[in-house]
Amino acid sequence: MIARNKLVVSILNILLFTALSADAQPAPQTARQALLEMFFSKTPGTFEKHLPQATRAALRSAGTTSTPSLLSGFSAFTGQLTARGQQLQTFEAGPTLLVFEDSQTHTKFEITVERDDLRGDDDEIDLAFHGSKDGETQTAGAKFGLTFTMKHEAGSWRLNDIAMTIGVSLTDPDFLKALTTKLNPANTSSAATHAPVSGFTNLSPNSSLIPANEAAAIAAVRTLNTAEITYAASFPGQGFTCTLSDLGGMGGGSGATEHHAMLVDPRLASGKKNGYVYALSACEGNPASRYSIAATPANPASGTRAFCSDESAVIRFSPDGKADSCISLGKPLQ
Repeated sequence: MIARNKLVVSILNILLFTALSADAQPAPQTARQALLEMFFSKTPGTFEKHLPQATRAALRSAGTTSTPSLLSGFSAFTGQLTARGQQLQTFEAGPTLLVFEDSQTHTKFEITVERDDLRGDDDEIDLAFHGSKDGETQTAGAKFGLTFTMKHEAGSWRLNDIAMTIGVSLTDPDFLKALTTKLNPANTSSAATHAPVSGFTNLSPNSSLIPANEAAAIAAVRTLNTAEITYAASFPGQGFTCTLSDLGGMGGGSGATEHHAMLVDPRLASGKKNGYVYALSACEGNPASRYSIAATPANPASGTRAFCSDESAVIRFSPDGKADSCISLGKPLQ
């Protein structure tokens, strides 16, 4: 009987020791945690740690310094957000990945996890981006997303692929609201007094092209905001850029540089697209920590409103179609 009790006690001790040992072991890092660590950790070498071995070998062979620059760029950008009164939070679980808010402008930017599909050593994470001001959405029906494909390699999660999607649902309530926004008759009359442009003399300012052009301009400004953030993170010594062509360079056949960052399509980088003219200005500081974007109608037939934004990523508009009015007095897009 005593021997049996000793055996039971021994078994219980073994089970208890095993349970305590298991509790002492840290849980394996998830792909989502690795993604957050990759972009937001301030520990040197963390970004490279989550790149595939083949990519790391290629970077070392090329002698490039782009990886640490990108890491320090993201850290610097996070510091700038905090310095301007914006609070940034990241979440390792749940529907939200990242949130930062600007208490001064009452704006909020949020990245949500739309899908986290873990299949063995592969994990695809779909992210969506949302912006709001005073609780009102600023997307106007446009949807911007990224898909990160993570693979478990050599004991850690590595980023193997990035895909970007930009879309507009033609039945989205915000998009329909943007299309049906009534124009001020006085502004329409003012626009009609502009001199006609060759090729558009038979089109009035109420042309059916205007809603589509304005929706495209809003999406383009949002794209440029994203490109500026990525550019500043990639080239922290430069900061933001006020040269549109610096954000272009797609199809050039060479790697990204500060003068060909390969972030926007060639038409947008040229400054003219879908009836609107785009310009960057107000790059202040060295490196530049501020910028302004202005999108103005190329002529009265292509649009009536001007759209603008800056490092806050809030998109504003001016009914008179002028960049200066939008930048100084523009109203937030509803």
